[in-house]
Amino acid sequence: MHSSRPALAASRLACRRGDRLLFRGLDFELPPGAIVWLRGPNGSGKTSLLRLLAGLSTPAEGQITWGGVPLGDAGAGWCRSLCYLAHANALKDDLSVLESLQFIARLHGHPGDAPGCGEALRRVGLHGRRHAAVRTLSQGQRRRVALARLQLDAAAPVWILDEPYDALDAEGTAMLDAALSAHAKRGGAAVLTSHIELTLADPAPTVLQLDGYRVQ
Repeated sequence: MHSSRPALAASRLACRRGDRLLFRGLDFELPPGAIVWLRGPNGSGKTSLLRLLAGLSTPAEGQITWGGVPLGDAGAGWCRSLCYLAHANALKDDLSVLESLQFIARLHGHPGDAPGCGEALRRVGLHGRRHAAVRTLSQGQRRRVALARLQLDAAAPVWILDEPYDALDAEGTAMLDAALSAHAKRGGAAVLTSHIELTLADPAPTVLQLDGYRVQ
């Protein structure tokens, strides 16, 4: 049974980009087992909100808590409990697919061993390309390599994903749907953005519209 305490929550949150206040008064909860789909037009602050939730920037107003603890006090515990994937794939063109995933894995505190990373690539359908240079991959294949981190971070309670479906074909979309569904069934939670209509049905995502919090 999943805990009733939200994995992540925000109260009266406001976000500023430069001199512009993007949104204000946002209350948000991400309970265990839930997938939240963050929606809004370009420039509404979707990526900025994900960065706030990941602890990469500071809110202009309000507070974010993890398991009831203010994010600023959570320290390394929060970092270990989080998998954050930005919209950019952050892959090195001159490295092989396997080497690039190993590099990313080590940056995020994983051993980055070849067997573990190789298995993650197998799960995203790229084990056969593991020795190919990243520069030879299509955009969809690059996204799959980045998403292989979800296999390495399967135990992380919270996934924060910026446009994870971008450039994926039908097979890749089904693969990501399955990963999110399995994550939720384990009691994990995820918040994501997507300009593509989601096909995920188990669990059905909860939609959070930023429109209602935009500052005119």
